[in-house]
Amino acid sequence: MANTAIEQPPVTAAAEPLRHEKYDRLIARARAQPPLQVAVVHPCDESALGAVLEAAALGLVEPVLLGPRARIVAVAAALKADIAGLRVIDTPHSHAAGEQAVAQVQAGEAEALMKGSLHTDELMAPVVRRAGGLRTARRLSHCFVMDVPGHATPLIITDAAINIAPSLDEKRDIVQNAIELAEALGLRPIRVAIVSAMETVNPKVPSTLDAAALCKMADRGQITGALLDGPLALDNAIDLGAARIKNIQSPVAGRADVLVVPDLEAGNVLAKSLTFLAGADAAGIVLGARVPIILTSRADSRLTRLASCAIASLYAASRRAARALPDV
Repeated sequence: MANTAIEQPPVTAAAEPLRHEKYDRLIARARAQPPLQVAVVHPCDESALGAVLEAAALGLVEPVLLGPRARIVAVAAALKADIAGLRVIDTPHSHAAGEQAVAQVQAGEAEALMKGSLHTDELMAPVVRRAGGLRTARRLSHCFVMDVPGHATPLIITDAAINIAPSLDEKRDIVQNAIELAEALGLRPIRVAIVSAMETVNPKVPSTLDAAALCKMADRGQITGALLDGPLALDNAIDLGAARIKNIQSPVAGRADVLVVPDLEAGNVLAKSLTFLAGADAAGIVLGARVPIILTSRADSRLTRLASCAIASLYAASRRAARALPDV
């Protein structure tokens, strides 16, 4: 890909102070990988296109822009950015851009999708279509990778955007998707807390029954790659002091890397509470399809957008490496 010319000085990871060092490290690791080939769906406003251009300038992604060419060119002009070196696939509207992006993946010309200025449902509709979509045997799920001030490592929260009230079977896939993401981010060992309102199994609280079942699934090899414990209340999942007070003996309690919430509402409230009350950033990614899907919001900070691209790049690199391993 030809270098993208932008009038302002070249973007670097240090162009402005990074709020959180954990994202800084993830971006640095991703920059050491080859640029991720990304089909960017309908980048037709300044925040969407600007995020792509910054990620491209950092070497995180090699984008293909899909959408109405005239609108994309107009937005680039408003940003004073030269996109002559980028491939633009002209589509009449956002729905067509989503369809064409899926086709790019199927043709082996994209390793990831990235949401532009369209609704998430528009992006996901061609992805989840049974005929010609990007489904796998795994349930799709969303992960927030939170950079929480004062917390030593990135904190993964799932699922706060895709599965509204997941079944036990769906939760198994949600957990496995999150484990593979944690592995790609270099977390070792991976500690997964199945979160509920309490740390004891209570037949009147269905999420505690699901938590116990998921842990037994891990014992039986139905979920692999991590240490699981649950049910755990949020305090004793992430705070060692709280776990000790409750006398919880567990390799996960107090030090969880992944928080699996009971449902979308709980996950959304938790992630937004950390964002708006604790100053956290929340990079987002959808897993379980043939390629990772980068979800960004107009409200996302510059750093969060770059981190979302970096996370997708690291995940794609990890999946490539896994596929290259010989069968045992």
